[in-house]
Amino acid sequence: MKFVLNVIWLVLCGLWMALAYVLAGLICCVLIITIPWGIASFRIAAFALWPFGRTTVERRDAGAGSLIGNVIWFVFAGWWLALGHIITGIALCVTIIGIPLGIANFKLIPISLMPLGREIVPTDRPFATR
Repeated sequence: MKFVLNVIWLVLCGLWMALAYVLAGLICCVLIITIPWGIASFRIAAFALWPFGRTTVERRDAGAGSLIGNVIWFVFAGWWLALGHIITGIALCVTIIGIPLGIANFKLIPISLMPLGREIVPTDRPFATR
């Protein structure tokens, strides 16, 4: 079932959202100082491309630096990406078939707002950390 949902997700919204994350990551990498945000954006792009069967958990070793980084990310890129998830989530929830995909879009909003200090893991081990 995860495979079918991932394929439908990829066609309807995953590709577009992943491209948005890649664009944000490229902009961050061009600015050199923001390369850590670019790497986080690429990591989330892979998650946004194929989300079913994976989840995010907080990293225990994340400290105040990730909090400050998340505030900077939120101001410059996070709220744009979250807005993209909100718009595509609402559009998908209009149809009955798209409701699970819309809900999945809404679940991606927190990681789009605060990507630092999070780790993407398979759902069969949701409490795994480094």
